Amino acid sequence: MTLARTWSVGLAGVHGAVVDVEVDLSAGVPGVVLVGLPDAVVRQSVDRVRAAVVNAGGRWPLRRITIGLSPASMPKQGSGFDLALAAAVLAADGAVPAESVGRLVLLGELGLDGSVRSVRGVLPAVLAAARAGHGTVVVPAGNAEEAALVDSVEVLAAATLGDLVAHLAGRAALPRHVRGALPPPAPGPDLADVVGQPIGRRAVEVAAAGGHHLYLTGPPGAGKTMLAERLPSLLPALDEQAALEVTAIHSVAGTLPPGAPLVTRPTFEAPHHSATMAALVGGGSGLIRPGALCRAHRGVLFLDEAPEFPRAVLDTLRQPLERGSVTISRARGAATFPCRAQLVLAANPCPCASAAGDAACTCSPLQRRRYRSRLSGPLLDRIDLRVDLPAVTRAAWLEAGVTPEPTAAVAARVAAARAAAAARLHGTGLVLNSQVPGRLLRERWSPPRPALRLVDRALERGALSVRGYDRVLRVAWTLADLAGRAVPGADDVAEALGMRLQRAAA
Repeated sequence: MTLARTWSVGLAGVHGAVVDVEVDLSAGVPGVVLVGLPDAVVRQSVDRVRAAVVNAGGRWPLRRITIGLSPASMPKQGSGFDLALAAAVLAADGAVPAESVGRLVLLGELGLDGSVRSVRGVLPAVLAAARAGHGTVVVPAGNAEEAALVDSVEVLAAATLGDLVAHLAGRAALPRHVRGALPPPAPGPDLADVVGQPIGRRAVEVAAAGGHHLYLTGPPGAGKTMLAERLPSLLPALDEQAALEVTAIHSVAGTLPPGAPLVTRPTFEAPHHSATMAALVGGGSGLIRPGALCRAHRGVLFLDEAPEFPRAVLDTLRQPLERGSVTISRARGAATFPCRAQLVLAANPCPCASAAGDAACTCSPLQRRRYRSRLSGPLLDRIDLRVDLPAVTRAAWLEAGVTPEPTAAVAARVAAARAAAAARLHGTGLVLNSQVPGRLLRERWSPPRPALRLVDRALERGALSVRGYDRVLRVAWTLADLAGRAVPGADDVAEALGMRLQRAAA
């Protein structure tokens, strides 16, 4: 037979599309023609596949080979098509039955020696194959655990091209891979390590309970980074759908932890302040990769020394934070990534960052103003909680022998508050206070008018925008949920307003 067909998967962001791989052998000058918008990596795969077939003991057909990747209008990127190309060529040449190849979806990169190497994006690729109705996929042995997360698909793991050929020829079947038990997640840092800072501990607890963004300022050594690193441990474990979403993103990015095919805990991303726009949000000249914001989906994005980031880079976060997704467009296509992450910013009060506080500061008022203005007003307006952390006092340091409240105790309160919010928001499609639209908040869940006097006054004098007004109400509901109250009172609104305006008044 001179025509054979098999299947693979192409990715655009975290979404996959099944690709029909067709091979035709015809008379003519020996050579290979590859059509269907392949990128440079896919075009070079022809040489890899030829060497792999020969070194695995097969025969490369000395005929005119036409390889079509369909749909032809979709760009094809990456090395994951190698295994499908090799199988289709061998089937067209009659080395293996064409029927056996046509039933499979094949993913994997080939080494020149015929070994099958791991590739990125296997989980979203297998999910796409399952949605398209395919029941069996062949993946590299190193990706088998990840592929087996999709229960509705039979996963066959191939270590070499020779193993796949033996399976297709009926000589030795590839065993079905059975997913092993997931390893327990490694414990995160504990809040008990934080000395003093009741204000910071309270802010982190409120941020975790309501899903609010947080801005921490304070002198060096005040504990800003320690508090931010402990925020993910306060968040509940990811449910199955969320875990698959996060795992798919990290699979595409190539950042899955070794030995842990499924991400079950909220992630923590802390890029350096020299990160570019593409590194923070996502991008790339060829294959579009998710940035730190997308990798922090369902987790925490921490920007330490936030004023040191380029202002244009920080401002790219504004729309994704509101929408919960980011679309990156390039000439060859576009990719959409979910990015519903909690943003935590940390900054020193001034450029000199004196640990002794304002008394030892050598910065002029103009320098301090310029330093703070590196964070734009529209970005800060999207931050619910703005907290100034004082320097740790000698008394708090001497009391370090008294164990502060651990993460487990705080996480229990956070879980109870989230459950109360979810019960109140049942039927709306929302689960967190930070997600409630302002109109719905004012119409259905507005606190009593006497409790809103302070926030109304702040709106009248221009200390709050309308967006800020809604965010204060959201935080007030979170405070009420933590306290077990059915409705926020004046104290809750006052505390929420204080957490909102503390940085602005400093």
